[in-house]
Amino acid sequence: MISPELRALARQCEDELKDIFLQTDEISAYNTEKVLSAFSEFQLSERHFNPTTGYGYNDDGRDAADRIFARVFGCEDGFVRHNIISGTHAITIGLFGLLRPGDTLYCVTGTPYDTLLGVIGLKGESGSLCDFGIKYRETALAGGKQLNIDEIIRVLNEDKSVKVVYIQRSKGYSERRTLTEKEITTLYDTVKSVSDAYVYVDNCYGEFTNTEEPKADLLAGSLIKNAGGGMADTGGYLVGTKKAVSLAAERYTVPCIGTEAGATLGQNKSILKGIFYAPHTVANAKKTAHFAALLFQKLGYGVNPDPFEMREDIVQIISLGTPEKLTAFCQGIQTGSPVDSFALPVPWDMPGYEDKIIMAAGAFTQGSSIELSADAPLRAPYCVYMQGGLTYESGRYGVLTAAQRVIESN
Repeated sequence: MISPELRALARQCEDELKDIFLQTDEISAYNTEKVLSAFSEFQLSERHFNPTTGYGYNDDGRDAADRIFARVFGCEDGFVRHNIISGTHAITIGLFGLLRPGDTLYCVTGTPYDTLLGVIGLKGESGSLCDFGIKYRETALAGGKQLNIDEIIRVLNEDKSVKVVYIQRSKGYSERRTLTEKEITTLYDTVKSVSDAYVYVDNCYGEFTNTEEPKADLLAGSLIKNAGGGMADTGGYLVGTKKAVSLAAERYTVPCIGTEAGATLGQNKSILKGIFYAPHTVANAKKTAHFAALLFQKLGYGVNPDPFEMREDIVQIISLGTPEKLTAFCQGIQTGSPVDSFALPVPWDMPGYEDKIIMAAGAFTQGSSIELSADAPLRAPYCVYMQGGLTYESGRYGVLTAAQRVIESN
């Protein structure tokens, strides 16, 4: 039961956030026009929703979706597929497509998200990039906040084996801020002035948060995050230059076939419906994040980003201070979810992570983080990472049930 005092505080927060909510709606409107323009340009029709089987030759819907995703993201080429199982999978396809033995992968946003560590092979994992003779180096953000441009230029001038400059746009399980589209685009131009390395962006959680996407040779992301709009059941995308996309596509399937085959099994409609909904759904998720930030700030907790800071991703960090409050928050999010609201999440040893992880996600699609969810490693300072909200109204309710649970845990 949400207390009258908490409901009153929520109304106060919404009144203070009116201008931010209006700006968020304006971004959504701009991006919706961009999507509809792409649908019109490529003459999207009901025939594009027809399923194919087997080899999937002459799948007009698959080809239309590829062109639409590329156009919406401002890229030359791209592909979107239902059988890319996650954002990590999409990113990995691109890494193995662009890199060759003897090349160096250079991450300029510090150590990547946990699930990519095994892909890189920092502990000698079989089948990893390192296992194939690909080297790795990284540069941390300057002061934990800014791209270290001077160091990046120095490394690129010194190490001609760097083939991929890799950027993680969002924060992952760290407390750093998310990079802006302008910062990444500026870095792209800087890299190209001194090197022929590919610039590759992990775009997860950042799509449609602003009016433009970052400039890159390759962008990758998941359809059960922003780009799927809560409509896609699974899948991922890669978009970028023709050359980079071609190399990635030949890793995704096989050389000389690339994107020219692959049955869609009736998934085109949900993928295309997803990108149609994505700008509005992302706006709902951003509003939910702003609301959560202000509510918990008023309750005395540290938040990142600030409640009135415009967003470059949909992730909200709330510093809860203790494992008990962290657990209470996640259990409250679960209680306020549309699916499995009766479940009680607890920390567990999740594959690909070094710490115990607690995850709350009462979602229609398993693991979907465009739907309201919260997760965190059980380690100090016990920050929870909340994201999503298919509708603002449901996101608001989930935040309130989480807040009530944390208050009662005191």
